[in-house]
Amino acid sequence: MGATHRWLATATACVCGGAAAWLGVAAAGAEPPAPPLPIIPPPVQPANVGDLKAEAVEYYESGAYLTDLQQAAAPAISWINESAPATERPAVVFDIDETALSNWEVIKADDFGRVIDGPCAALPAGPCGWRAWDLLARSTVIPSTLDIFNAAKNGGAAIFFITGRDESQRAATERNLATTGYTGYAGLVMEPVGAQYVSAADFKAPQRALIEQQGYTIVANIGDQPSDLSGGFAEQTFLLPDPFYRIP
Repeated sequence: MGATHRWLATATACVCGGAAAWLGVAAAGAEPPAPPLPIIPPPVQPANVGDLKAEAVEYYESGAYLTDLQQAAAPAISWINESAPATERPAVVFDIDETALSNWEVIKADDFGRVIDGPCAALPAGPCGWRAWDLLARSTVIPSTLDIFNAAKNGGAAIFFITGRDESQRAATERNLATTGYTGYAGLVMEPVGAQYVSAADFKAPQRALIEQQGYTIVANIGDQPSDLSGGFAEQTFLLPDPFYRIP
């Protein structure tokens, strides 16, 4: 056998031997090596929370917040003026906190925290429990929302408030609404005491469904949180600006 033939025979034997060995390993239950994991880039560093708080204060105190509220209210008023008179049994639904009423005093005192329980006895300093704050009935009117409210009344719409406040706060909330100009509404829907919801939409959307089951058509739903508006049962939704907190 020539040198070339001897080399080919040796190489073939090595290849076949290697394949046989691999087959033997596979037959024994071993698995081929896993593919490498994908390379995931590190997350982008979020904005500094302290800086964002300072920006939120400037946004409120500069008047930009009020301007944005007015701009958000304008299309809602136009829509209600057009749709309410043309709808049989029209209704308009409002959220309360940061929609109809402003809680800026407690938001600033709590440094943008939302501690629900606890006293509220040190204002304008914090801490201040939100439930105790609500019972003081000192939330202030959001003027552009009152304009929407009055447009709905003038258009013959029944007005409903649906809020995450619970029934223990009903008397104080009704008093606060009345003193800020919200009078003549058809209903105030509040959460049961002790109820827990994953999202505000889990409570609010079924309540809107119940309103429509009474024969109303909800032509507009106004809120400051996406969860105020999600879940359907409204012809149009209008989201008001609120960079101060998020309710899922």
